[in-house]
Order: sequence, then structure tokens, then C-alpha cells
Amino acid sequence: MTDTANSATAAPEGEADGENETRRDFLLIATATVGAIGAGLAAWPFIDSMNPAADVRALASTDVDLSAIEEGQAITVVWRGKPVFIRRRTIGEIEAARAVDLGDLPDPQSDEERVQKPEWLVTLGICTHLGCIPLGQRSADPRGDFDGWFCPCHGSHYDTSGRIRKGPAPRNLDIPTYTFVDDETIRIG
Repeated sequence: MTDTANSATAAPEGEADGENETRRDFLLIATATVGAIGAGLAAWPFIDSMNPAADVRALASTDVDLSAIEEGQAITVVWRGKPVFIRRRTIGEIEAARAVDLGDLPDPQSDEERVQKPEWLVTLGICTHLGCIPLGQRSADPRGDFDGWFCPCHGSHYDTSGRIRKGPAPRNLDIPTYTFVDDETIRIG
């Protein structure tokens, strides 16, 4: 009788193994899930540190008020840590820039390609030879042979459109991305 009683209370072998496998699978999945979430939480500060800092995001674009700049005057603003030259050109400077034969230029580019509005020239203030900052923003600065900018470090001369005309610089002053927000404001970047 004991044999029959024991056999009646004991679970069949297949059921006990199935129940253990189900528990084991649940524990394995739960442990892997908690481990993956923990690894993600541990890695988040490292991943988040790769985002640009708030001060860098703030410098992504710069608005410049042009209303105080008079004809023939130039200002320098800083955008992304680089100087940007903004010059309100005179009629004579515009005509001189447009009268240049493109065949005479080391880096041929028409004045119309370099400006959005003829009276406003916006260029990066970095010489394309070795990264110096050319002179010509202040009225007392030498402006070179073409009345634009002059880089005294190696003798590069730029015209009133920021194009290289003489010297070792390989190309024109770069033009940053900018848009006119209205008639008196530009957004650089």
C-alpha cells in the first residue's frame, strides 16, 4: 500500500522537470533584463557626455544687428570661436569688386556668388594660407593693394569681395552660412 500511496502523491517526472525549466527560464530572462537595464544606466553618463555642451549649442548661431554699421564701416563678431568680418561696402567697393576679370583671380569667384546683398560682405576673418587674422577691419589698418584685407604674416592681399588677389593664400576668404532675418539683422550659422 505504501507503494501505491507514494506513487499517487509523487508528481510524474515530466511535470517536475517542466516546472523547473519554466522557473529557470523566467529567472534567466529576468536576470538578463535587469543586467541589460543596469548596463544601459551605467553607460548613459558616458553617452550623454558626447553631446555638445550648452555653451557650444548656444554658439551654433549668432544674430548680428546691422543697423549701427554705416557705409564703408566694418565690424568683427565671434561665431564658433572664429572671427567673422562684416563690411557694409560702399558703391565704389561694390563696383571695384564686380569689375575684376575672373581670369586674373587665383580662386575665381564672382562678387555676386560671394554676397547675398551687394552692400553686405560677410566672411570668416581667417587667412586661408596659415590661419592668421588679416588686417583691414579698422580704418587705420593697412588694407593691401586691393583695398580689402592684408595679412602681414605672409603677404596675402584680398580685395573688397574677400577674394585672394596676391600672395601665398590658396583660396578666397571663406563665407560662413548666414541668412538675413530682416533688413537689419543677419543670423550666422
